[in-house]
Amino acid sequence: MKTFITKTYQIKTEKLKGGHPVRFAVLADLHGLVFGNENQDLFHAIEKSGADAALVVGDMVVRADVSTVSAVTGFLCRLANRIPVFYALGNHEYEMLLNPDTSAEYLTYEHVLTNAGVCFLHNEHVCMNIRGTEFTFYGLELPEEYYRKPFSPYPDRQDMRELVGKPSGDGISVLLAHNPKYGDVYFEWGADFIFSGHYHGGILRFNEHHGLTCPQYLLFPLYCCGDFHRQEQHMIVSAGLGEHTIPVRIHNPRELILAELVPDEGGPGGNTAQKTGGDS
Repeated sequence: MKTFITKTYQIKTEKLKGGHPVRFAVLADLHGLVFGNENQDLFHAIEKSGADAALVVGDMVVRADVSTVSAVTGFLCRLANRIPVFYALGNHEYEMLLNPDTSAEYLTYEHVLTNAGVCFLHNEHVCMNIRGTEFTFYGLELPEEYYRKPFSPYPDRQDMRELVGKPSGDGISVLLAHNPKYGDVYFEWGADFIFSGHYHGGILRFNEHHGLTCPQYLLFPLYCCGDFHRQEQHMIVSAGLGEHTIPVRIHNPRELILAELVPDEGGPGGNTAQKTGGDS
């Protein structure tokens, strides 16, 4: 039976205005896998965590296998009935949408989830007050050429602005960006928090931040997995819940990420990551 771990990252920030921690469940690269009957194991892990919202950073389905749509739909519908769910497309959803043979199935998938309350962000943003703090969630949807294997163009900050606008100066800006290859640009764009996936933890994972390769066939890719920080900006890259292009995971468990933002009350700075929950 396939299993996953739950990993919690706790990050101090002075931008929380309500004085209360805010917790996000981050879902990446499920690729149609099922944990328990209709993904009940995954659903209960998120429910138990007390997450205030779920952030989906793409590749929940497999582009060429429309059966994976039904494996995910019920789970996300149930989740959206409990907490807000924000969804940015990965390359698999995007390619499923563009392919004439699968576009109808994808559009039905998005329509059903939207009706259930899931908020899709197609180079769009939405604001929400959570526990007294104003958050703006941005969903970056990169064109296909940014996923070429192994070489792809590199956007700059102006390209980002043309796609998704400028980050809001109010509250906390959260960028959902499937491909972590462009982490430098995401930081430069100005997001407070960035969440990505796509690299599947590097396939063979050496440690918290380093892996061997990724679905784009890059060796030792930067921003492979784990947490990265630039002063008050933070990027978390999930190792994902499934696998696809290279269907192997070595020293690289599937993971559900919990990102817990806590008020910085003026004590010593720093950020911590801890693995919790064990196998599910």
